[in-house]
Amino acid sequence: MTELIDRWRAAAREAGAANGVELTAAGEELLARWREPHRRYHSVRHLTAVLDVVDAHASSAGRPGLVRLAAWCHDAVYDPTAAGDANERDSAALAGALLAGLGVPAAAVAEVRRLVLLTAGHAVAAGDPDGALLCDADLAILAAPPEEYDAYAAAIRQEYAHVPEPAFRVGRAAVLDALLALPALYRLPALAARWEAPARTNLTRELTALR
Repeated sequence: MTELIDRWRAAAREAGAANGVELTAAGEELLARWREPHRRYHSVRHLTAVLDVVDAHASSAGRPGLVRLAAWCHDAVYDPTAAGDANERDSAALAGALLAGLGVPAAAVAEVRRLVLLTAGHAVAAGDPDGALLCDADLAILAAPPEEYDAYAAAIRQEYAHVPEPAFRVGRAAVLDALLALPALYRLPALAARWEAPARTNLTRELTALR
């Protein structure tokens, strides 16, 4: 966890946050959220995986530090009972309050909020390399080997254990349909070349099983 806090502090300082105990406390607050017991997939492991992809492809972004901050905040609020994009909106609001309180300039705060909101539907406009990097990193699991993808899908089902099976199947199928309807799941050329085909295969396989 110390390494993760160091990564948080570096990204926040790059964005203009004041150094001090408040900065560390903010990172610890975020980590506590990512470690909530109801999370089975949207956990510290997912946060770390997203950050690792962002770091590996940071050269493709205009402001990779802000993409890192958005990665930290994008699922900071995660309530499986929430409707629609409430989690993304609440996560964006949390990001805004947290970063503004640390002294991050308003323009940078607004950009992090915008990036977090993109993860609701993963629809990224052309010419938005920062949004592309965040969304590609967030969806990296879709291109995992089949057994890893199946573990991810099972973890999502655990997070929605309160939903009866018939309703879950309908809702999950709608999510998968929306992803498959995207013109491209991945926008960065290097990632699209490696991940697009296996991701669509995994999604189609799960969708077939659900139906």
